Amino acid sequence: MALAQIGVTGLAVMGRNLARNFARNGYTVAVHNRSPEKMHSLIEEHGSEGDFVGSESLEDFVASLEKPRKIVIMVQAGKATDAVIDSLVPLVDKGDIIVDAGNAHYPDTRRREADLAEKGVHFVGSGVSGGEEGALLGPSIMPGGPAESYKSLGPILEKISAKVDGVPCCTHVGPDGAGHFVKMVHNGIEYADMQLIAEAYDMLRAGLNLSPKEIGEIFEDWNKGDLESFLIEITAEVLKQTDAKTGKPLVDVIKDEAGQKGTGRWTVQSALDLGVPVTGIAEATFARAISSQVAQREAAREVLAGSAGDFHIGNREGFIEDVRVALYASKVVAYAQGFDQIERASEEFGWNIDRGAMARIWRGGCIIRARFLNRITEAYERNPELPSLLVDPYFTDAVADGISGWRRVVAQAALAGVPAPAFSSSLSYYDSLRAERLPAALIQGQRDFFGAHTYKRVDMDGTFHTLWSGDRTEVEA
Repeated sequence: MALAQIGVTGLAVMGRNLARNFARNGYTVAVHNRSPEKMHSLIEEHGSEGDFVGSESLEDFVASLEKPRKIVIMVQAGKATDAVIDSLVPLVDKGDIIVDAGNAHYPDTRRREADLAEKGVHFVGSGVSGGEEGALLGPSIMPGGPAESYKSLGPILEKISAKVDGVPCCTHVGPDGAGHFVKMVHNGIEYADMQLIAEAYDMLRAGLNLSPKEIGEIFEDWNKGDLESFLIEITAEVLKQTDAKTGKPLVDVIKDEAGQKGTGRWTVQSALDLGVPVTGIAEATFARAISSQVAQREAAREVLAGSAGDFHIGNREGFIEDVRVALYASKVVAYAQGFDQIERASEEFGWNIDRGAMARIWRGGCIIRARFLNRITEAYERNPELPSLLVDPYFTDAVADGISGWRRVVAQAALAGVPAPAFSSSLSYYDSLRAERLPAALIQGQRDFFGAHTYKRVDMDGTFHTLWSGDRTEVEA
């Protein structure tokens, strides 16, 4: 029997589809699952798609792979992943490659990589985006780990990845946890993108009293321009869907309680640790949290005064355009903040991540794929050291063209009592960046008063402290 070139253990939907993708692209694929039934059903149902080598035991699975072995783990993140790794270690040899393609938390990936490196085994934490369909037809793949492992693993991953203009949506991101970190931030941006789209829908519905189907048609039109993206495309489809049971728009019979699996929280927690403001991502994460606070929301509706007025819209098409430009500008902010976080982490951990390459591999296969990722790629090609995506000439002009509409949307939402946390925080972030002077000077004065935390002056070098409880003279600290 021919040895397999790559193996997949964990054959739930994502693992199953990745295995099929490998096979469809001409690779002999070893497949294994803790419960053998899933392995047998994969081969029975899809064996015609390529060459599979099924194994009921982990020992036989490892033995069926050519060296250096390349093993992809597709199980639940956390303890399950550790358990599989622990079971594999006694069976593999030095130089073999173990790939965790799940949504692992990057500190876990860093720990696992360091542990396995001591044993001479390469560990690759790889982000995979695109959902079930992407796993089968071509995802965006973000592998980290040792650069040496990418020499043999990379060509396989690139072949099964999505392609845009013939370019694979896969590249080596950086060492240890870099791949899973970038995937985490990708998911954080996804949270912001989805929240902004939801707020745009809410504004159009509240402001113009449009039906979901009518708003879906607006989103369908937006998808033909600068906002073209997978998320805008599917939003139009969801809004136009009618519920078979009631005849109502499907969106009206779905509970307004958004779930989350943790990657948004991880992104925000990491940003706090790194000192990077990701306000759009944070507000999107908090918006999901508050949507699930059902008891609080029910109690609040009974007693909290709104004192809100109605929308005053004189020009229907003008309002729709304002919402469109507000959505575009806020999306730019979310992506800018995400790329800032990647850059800060890259500096902190010595990963040397190419931000332009990340934009390039997100152009296809992944959930946040969008036309303007081409523009982001071009921005980092013009200036790899770009301090913020917002100062690239293209994005500076694009946001400036829509700033008035963006402000009108945020103001109208506030006056009408329609929550728009991601729109509002994105605008505040934009204004904070462009402000000549922020009120942080007062905060520094307060900190020095109660805690002698010192401050710096605008007119001379050094660090200073005012003797607040004494004669209030200033001394050098």
